[in-house]
Amino acid sequence: MKPKKQKILIDIEKLNRLNAEGCPVCKRKFTLGETVVIACGPWQGAKYVHENEAVFDGKTSTYYVMEERRERSCTIKKNCVKK
Repeated sequence: MKPKKQKILIDIEKLNRLNAEGCPVCKRKFTLGETVVIACGPWQGAKYVHENEAVFDGKTSTYYVMEERRERSCTIKKNCVKK
């Protein structure tokens, strides 16, 4: 069975809730109708990020922020706690 990629469209409720912080990877604000994913990164837990800022790991069915792309530390997988 192929792992399912969970993509989310930004609606008005998510837009209002998430735009105070914006995307933790690229620092841009989200826009209505944009595709985002919940990804793990160098932060604690999982956060919404732009789909093009993350890669999907089929083994764990989880999106991760690419560390070499953003020159992050090796703590990405350790920081992700799936709920």
